[in-house]
Amino acid sequence: MTITIYDVAREANVSMATVSRVVNGNPNVKPATRKKVLDVIERLEYRPNAVARGLASKKTTTVGVIIPDISNIFYAELARGIEDIATMYRYNIILSNSDQREDKELQLLETMFGKQVDGIVFMSEHVSTELLNMMERSPVPIVLAGTIDPSGKMPSVNIDYHQAAYEAVNRLLQNSHKRIAYVSGSLSSTINRAFKFTGYEKALGDAGLQMNEDLVVESEATYDAGYEAFSKLKSLQDAPTAFFAGNDELAIGLIHGAQDSGFHVPEDVEVISFENSKLARMVRPELTSMVLPLYDIGAVSMRLLTKYMNKEQIDEKTVILPHRIEERDSVK
Repeated sequence: MTITIYDVAREANVSMATVSRVVNGNPNVKPATRKKVLDVIERLEYRPNAVARGLASKKTTTVGVIIPDISNIFYAELARGIEDIATMYRYNIILSNSDQREDKELQLLETMFGKQVDGIVFMSEHVSTELLNMMERSPVPIVLAGTIDPSGKMPSVNIDYHQAAYEAVNRLLQNSHKRIAYVSGSLSSTINRAFKFTGYEKALGDAGLQMNEDLVVESEATYDAGYEAFSKLKSLQDAPTAFFAGNDELAIGLIHGAQDSGFHVPEDVEVISFENSKLARMVRPELTSMVLPLYDIGAVSMRLLTKYMNKEQIDEKTVILPHRIEERDSVK
Protein backbone atom coordinates (compact mmCIF):
# COMPACT_ATOMS: atom_id res chain seq x y z
CA MET A 1 0.00 0.00 0.00
CA THR A 2 1.28 3.48 -0.86
CA ILE A 3 1.82 5.67 2.19
CA THR A 4 0.43 9.18 1.71
CA ILE A 5 0.92 12.50 3.46
CA TYR A 6 -2.53 11.95 4.99
CA ASP A 7 -1.30 8.74 6.67
CA VAL A 8 1.69 10.55 8.15
CA ALA A 9 -0.47 13.41 9.42
CA ARG A 10 -2.93 10.98 11.04
CA GLU A 11 -0.20 8.91 12.73
CA ALA A 12 1.63 12.01 14.00
CA ASN A 13 -1.63 13.71 14.99
CA VAL A 14 -0.78 16.89 13.09
CA SER A 15 -2.18 18.65 10.03
CA MET A 16 -1.11 17.78 6.50
CA ALA A 17 0.22 21.35 6.25
CA THR A 18 2.59 20.63 9.14
CA VAL A 19 3.85 17.44 7.46
CA SER A 20 4.38 19.42 4.25
CA ARG A 21 6.37 22.07 6.11
CA VAL A 22 8.59 19.39 7.68
CA VAL A 23 9.18 17.62 4.35
CA ASN A 24 10.07 20.90 2.62
CA GLY A 25 12.43 22.05 5.39
CA ASN A 26 10.29 24.99 6.50
CA PRO A 27 11.82 26.35 9.73
CA ASN A 28 8.44 27.39 11.16
CA VAL A 29 7.84 24.06 12.92
CA LYS A 30 8.51 23.40 16.60
CA PRO A 31 11.49 21.07 17.15
CA ALA A 32 9.39 18.54 19.10
CA THR A 33 6.73 18.48 16.37
CA ARG A 34 9.39 18.16 13.64
CA LYS A 35 10.95 15.18 15.44
CA LYS A 36 7.57 13.50 15.88
CA VAL A 37 6.73 13.89 12.19
CA LEU A 38 10.17 12.70 11.06
CA ASP A 39 9.89 9.65 13.30
CA VAL A 40 6.56 8.74 11.70
CA ILE A 41 7.98 9.34 8.21
CA GLU A 42 10.84 6.96 8.98
CA ARG A 43 8.60 4.31 10.55
CA LEU A 44 6.07 4.35 7.70
CA GLU A 45 8.84 4.74 5.06
CA TYR A 46 6.94 7.64 3.53
CA ARG A 47 8.32 9.02 0.26
CA PRO A 48 6.96 12.40 -0.89
CA ASN A 49 5.22 12.31 -4.28
CA ALA A 50 7.40 14.46 -6.52
CA VAL A 51 4.67 14.80 -9.14
CA ALA A 52 2.14 16.04 -6.60
CA ARG A 53 4.68 18.44 -5.12
CA GLY A 54 5.44 19.73 -8.59
CA LEU A 55 1.75 20.38 -9.33
CA ALA A 56 1.39 22.30 -6.09
CA SER A 57 4.52 24.43 -6.50
CA LYS A 58 4.48 24.56 -10.32
CA LYS A 59 8.04 23.20 -10.13
CA THR A 60 9.32 19.67 -10.67
CA THR A 61 12.79 20.36 -9.19
CA THR A 62 14.08 18.46 -12.22
CA VAL A 63 16.64 19.66 -14.75
CA GLY A 64 17.19 18.18 -18.19
CA VAL A 65 20.77 17.66 -19.36
CA ILE A 66 21.37 16.95 -23.05
CA ILE A 67 24.91 15.90 -24.03
CA PRO A 68 26.38 14.23 -27.12
CA ASP A 69 27.87 11.15 -25.43
CA ILE A 70 28.25 10.38 -21.71
CA SER A 71 30.88 7.71 -22.51
CA ASN A 72 33.21 10.46 -23.78
CA ILE A 73 35.45 11.61 -20.91
CA PHE A 74 35.03 15.22 -22.08
CA TYR A 75 31.27 15.20 -21.53
CA ALA A 76 31.49 12.94 -18.47
CA GLU A 77 33.50 15.56 -16.55
CA LEU A 78 31.12 18.30 -17.64
CA ALA A 79 28.14 16.21 -16.52
CA ARG A 80 29.74 15.59 -13.13
CA GLY A 81 30.08 19.33 -12.55
CA ILE A 82 26.42 19.81 -13.45
CA GLU A 83 25.25 16.98 -11.21
CA ASP A 84 27.22 18.14 -8.17
CA ILE A 85 25.74 21.65 -8.26
CA ALA A 86 22.26 20.27 -9.03
CA THR A 87 22.49 18.13 -5.91
CA MET A 88 23.64 21.11 -3.86
CA TYR A 89 20.54 23.04 -4.96
CA ARG A 90 18.28 19.97 -4.58
CA TYR A 91 17.52 19.43 -8.25
CA ASN A 92 17.22 16.02 -9.88
CA ILE A 93 18.81 15.34 -13.27
CA ILE A 94 17.34 13.72 -16.38
CA LEU A 95 20.36 12.89 -18.55
CA SER A 96 20.04 12.19 -22.28
CA ASN A 97 22.56 11.40 -25.02
CA SER A 98 21.99 13.13 -28.36
CA ASP A 99 24.71 11.25 -30.29
CA GLN A 100 25.53 14.62 -31.86
CA ARG A 101 22.53 14.31 -34.19
CA GLU A 102 20.46 17.42 -34.77
CA ASP A 103 17.20 15.49 -35.24
CA LYS A 104 17.72 13.78 -31.90
CA GLU A 105 18.65 17.05 -30.18
CA LEU A 106 15.38 18.59 -31.37
CA GLN A 107 13.40 15.55 -30.27
CA LEU A 108 15.09 15.51 -26.83
CA LEU A 109 14.26 19.17 -26.28
CA GLU A 110 10.60 18.41 -27.01
CA THR A 111 10.77 15.45 -24.62
CA MET A 112 12.26 17.60 -21.85
CA PHE A 113 9.52 20.20 -22.34
CA GLY A 114 6.94 17.41 -22.10
CA LYS A 115 8.45 16.22 -18.83
CA GLN A 116 8.01 19.77 -17.51
CA VAL A 117 11.60 20.15 -16.38
CA ASP A 118 12.38 23.45 -14.67
CA GLY A 119 15.40 24.12 -16.89
CA ILE A 120 17.86 22.55 -19.34
CA VAL A 121 21.65 22.42 -19.67
CA PHE A 122 22.53 21.75 -23.30
CA MET A 123 25.81 20.66 -24.88
CA SER A 124 26.55 20.31 -28.58
CA GLU A 125 29.34 20.87 -31.07
CA HIS A 126 27.05 22.96 -33.26
CA VAL A 127 23.86 24.95 -32.60
CA SER A 128 21.87 25.09 -35.82
CA THR A 129 19.32 27.80 -36.70
CA GLU A 130 16.47 25.35 -36.08
CA LEU A 131 17.84 24.42 -32.66
CA LEU A 132 18.33 28.07 -31.76
CA ASN A 133 14.75 28.89 -32.80
CA MET A 134 13.40 26.09 -30.60
CA MET A 135 15.52 27.25 -27.66
CA GLU A 136 14.26 30.81 -28.03
CA ARG A 137 10.67 29.50 -27.82
CA SER A 138 11.48 27.34 -24.80
CA PRO A 139 9.02 27.56 -21.87
CA VAL A 140 11.96 27.06 -19.45
CA PRO A 141 15.46 28.58 -19.24
CA ILE A 142 18.28 26.88 -21.18
CA VAL A 143 22.02 27.32 -20.58
CA LEU A 144 24.69 26.17 -23.04
CA ALA A 145 27.70 24.44 -21.47
CA GLY A 146 30.94 24.24 -23.44
CA THR A 147 28.86 25.18 -26.47
CA ILE A 148 28.95 28.27 -28.69
CA ASP A 149 25.86 30.13 -29.86
CA PRO A 150 27.22 32.40 -32.63
CA SER A 151 24.25 34.76 -32.21
CA GLY A 152 25.01 35.28 -28.51
CA LYS A 153 21.32 35.04 -27.63
CA MET A 154 21.53 32.03 -25.31
CA PRO A 155 23.16 32.04 -21.86
CA SER A 156 26.43 30.10 -22.04
CA VAL A 157 29.59 29.10 -20.19
CA ASN A 158 32.86 28.63 -22.10
CA ILE A 159 36.49 29.70 -22.23
CA ASP A 160 38.11 31.92 -24.86
CA TYR A 161 38.83 29.05 -27.27
CA HIS A 162 40.47 31.29 -29.88
CA GLN A 163 42.94 32.81 -27.41
CA ALA A 164 43.60 29.43 -25.78
CA ALA A 165 44.46 27.86 -29.16
CA TYR A 166 46.64 30.86 -30.02
CA GLU A 167 48.60 30.42 -26.77
CA ALA A 168 48.97 26.66 -27.29
CA VAL A 169 50.45 27.09 -30.77
CA ASN A 170 52.59 29.99 -29.58
CA ARG A 171 54.08 27.66 -26.95
CA LEU A 172 55.37 25.46 -29.80
CA LEU A 173 56.55 28.49 -31.77
CA GLN A 174 58.67 29.51 -28.77
CA ASN A 175 60.68 26.34 -29.36
CA SER A 176 61.54 27.50 -32.91
CA HIS A 177 59.18 25.13 -34.76
CA LYS A 178 58.31 26.28 -38.27
CA ARG A 179 56.04 23.40 -39.35
CA ILE A 180 53.29 22.86 -36.81
CA ALA A 181 50.41 20.53 -37.63
CA TYR A 182 46.85 21.01 -36.37
CA VAL A 183 45.07 17.68 -35.85
CA SER A 184 41.42 18.36 -35.17
CA GLY A 185 38.10 16.70 -34.69
CA SER A 186 35.34 17.62 -37.13
CA LEU A 187 35.75 21.13 -38.50
CA SER A 188 31.95 21.37 -38.75
CA SER A 189 32.14 21.98 -35.00
CA THR A 190 31.82 25.70 -34.32
CA ILE A 191 34.56 25.65 -31.67
CA ASN A 192 37.00 23.65 -33.82
CA ARG A 193 36.66 25.78 -36.94
CA ALA A 194 35.71 29.29 -35.83
CA PHE A 195 37.88 29.41 -32.70
CA LYS A 196 40.63 26.77 -32.44
CA PHE A 197 41.50 26.83 -36.15
CA THR A 198 41.55 30.63 -36.32
CA GLY A 199 43.69 30.74 -33.18
CA TYR A 200 46.14 28.31 -34.82
CA GLU A 201 46.16 30.35 -38.03
CA LYS A 202 46.68 33.68 -36.23
CA ALA A 203 49.56 32.34 -34.13
CA LEU A 204 51.35 31.21 -37.28
CA GLY A 205 50.64 34.51 -39.02
CA ASP A 206 51.90 36.58 -36.11
CA ALA A 207 55.12 34.53 -36.24
CA GLY A 208 55.52 35.33 -39.95
CA LEU A 209 54.58 31.80 -41.06
CA GLN A 210 52.06 30.93 -43.74
CA MET A 211 49.44 28.32 -42.87
CA ASN A 212 49.89 25.14 -44.93
CA GLU A 213 46.65 23.22 -45.52
CA ASP A 214 48.62 19.96 -45.79
CA LEU A 215 49.38 20.29 -42.07
CA VAL A 216 45.71 20.52 -41.07
CA VAL A 217 44.11 17.12 -40.51
CA GLU A 218 40.38 16.82 -39.85
CA SER A 219 39.30 13.50 -38.38
CA GLU A 220 37.27 11.85 -35.69
CA ALA A 221 38.37 13.04 -32.25
CA THR A 222 39.71 9.61 -31.26
CA TYR A 223 42.95 7.88 -30.32
CA ASP A 224 43.00 5.83 -33.54
CA ALA A 225 42.48 8.96 -35.65
CA GLY A 226 45.45 10.62 -33.93
CA TYR A 227 47.61 7.56 -34.53
CA GLU A 228 46.70 7.51 -38.24
CA ALA A 229 47.22 11.29 -38.52
CA PHE A 230 50.84 10.94 -37.41
CA SER A 231 51.56 8.41 -40.15
CA LYS A 232 49.89 10.64 -42.75
CA LEU A 233 51.74 13.78 -41.70
CA LYS A 234 55.14 12.12 -41.34
CA SER A 235 54.89 10.84 -44.91
CA LEU A 236 54.94 14.44 -46.21
CA GLN A 237 58.13 15.52 -47.93
CA ASP A 238 58.54 18.37 -45.43
CA ALA A 239 57.00 16.77 -42.34
CA PRO A 240 55.90 18.70 -39.23
CA THR A 241 58.12 18.80 -36.17
CA ALA A 242 55.33 19.76 -33.74
CA PHE A 243 51.65 18.96 -33.34
CA PHE A 244 48.71 20.88 -31.89
CA ALA A 245 45.96 18.35 -31.08
CA GLY A 246 42.30 19.24 -30.64
CA ASN A 247 41.87 16.93 -27.64
CA ASP A 248 43.79 14.50 -25.44
CA GLU A 249 42.79 11.31 -27.28
CA LEU A 250 44.11 12.71 -30.56
CA ALA A 251 47.30 13.85 -28.81
CA ILE A 252 47.94 10.44 -27.26
CA GLY A 253 47.39 8.80 -30.65
CA LEU A 254 49.97 11.18 -32.12
CA ILE A 255 52.48 10.39 -29.35
CA HIS A 256 52.10 6.63 -29.77
CA GLY A 257 52.23 6.96 -33.54
CA ALA A 258 55.52 8.85 -33.18
CA GLN A 259 56.97 6.31 -30.73
CA ASP A 260 56.00 3.34 -32.90
CA SER A 261 57.70 5.05 -35.85
CA GLY A 262 60.96 5.37 -33.91
CA PHE A 263 60.63 9.01 -32.85
CA HIS A 264 61.10 10.32 -29.33
CA VAL A 265 58.75 12.84 -27.70
CA PRO A 266 59.69 15.62 -27.07
CA GLU A 267 63.27 15.22 -28.37
CA ASP A 268 62.27 14.59 -32.02
CA VAL A 269 58.70 15.89 -32.14
CA GLU A 270 56.63 17.91 -29.67
CA VAL A 271 52.91 17.58 -28.95
CA ILE A 272 50.54 19.93 -27.15
CA SER A 273 46.89 19.17 -26.53
CA PHE A 274 43.70 21.12 -25.91
CA GLU A 275 41.71 19.61 -23.02
CA ASN A 276 43.74 18.37 -20.04
CA SER A 277 41.48 15.47 -19.10
CA LYS A 278 42.63 12.70 -16.75
CA LEU A 279 44.21 11.00 -19.77
CA ALA A 280 46.90 13.69 -19.97
CA ARG A 281 48.72 12.23 -16.95
CA MET A 282 48.24 8.59 -17.99
CA VAL A 283 50.43 8.71 -21.09
CA ARG A 284 54.24 8.73 -21.15
CA PRO A 285 55.59 11.28 -21.59
CA GLU A 286 52.85 13.11 -19.74
CA LEU A 287 50.94 15.47 -21.98
CA THR A 288 51.41 19.23 -22.00
CA SER A 289 47.92 20.58 -22.47
CA MET A 290 45.80 23.71 -22.62
CA VAL A 291 43.49 23.34 -19.62
CA LEU A 292 39.82 23.26 -20.54
CA PRO A 293 38.12 23.39 -17.10
CA LEU A 294 35.52 20.75 -17.88
CA TYR A 295 34.14 20.28 -14.39
CA ASP A 296 33.99 24.03 -13.79
CA ILE A 297 32.13 24.66 -17.05
CA GLY A 298 29.49 22.12 -16.00
CA ALA A 299 29.25 23.46 -12.45
CA VAL A 300 29.02 27.13 -13.45
CA SER A 301 26.45 26.28 -16.16
CA MET A 302 24.23 24.60 -13.57
CA ARG A 303 24.63 27.47 -11.12
CA LEU A 304 23.73 29.97 -13.86
CA LEU A 305 20.66 27.88 -14.66
CA THR A 306 19.53 27.91 -11.01
CA LYS A 307 19.67 31.71 -11.12
CA TYR A 308 17.39 31.78 -14.14
CA MET A 309 15.01 29.19 -12.66
CA ASN A 310 14.78 31.09 -9.37
CA LYS A 311 14.60 34.49 -11.05
CA GLU A 312 17.77 35.73 -9.36
CA GLN A 313 19.78 38.67 -10.65
CA ILE A 314 21.99 37.71 -13.60
CA ASP A 315 25.23 39.68 -13.80
CA GLU A 316 26.70 37.83 -16.79
CA LYS A 317 24.68 35.95 -19.37
CA THR A 318 27.81 34.90 -21.28
CA VAL A 319 30.41 33.54 -18.86
CA ILE A 320 34.04 33.12 -19.97
CA LEU A 321 36.15 31.09 -17.55
CA PRO A 322 39.97 31.39 -17.34
CA HIS A 323 42.31 28.98 -19.14
CA ARG A 324 45.98 28.11 -18.75
CA ILE A 325 48.65 25.71 -20.06
CA GLU A 326 49.57 22.72 -17.88
CA GLU A 327 53.25 22.14 -18.56
CA ARG A 328 54.29 18.48 -18.61
CA ASP A 329 56.73 16.44 -20.69
CA SER A 330 55.49 16.30 -24.30
CA VAL A 331 56.92 19.78 -24.98
CA LYS A 332 60.50 20.84 -24.20
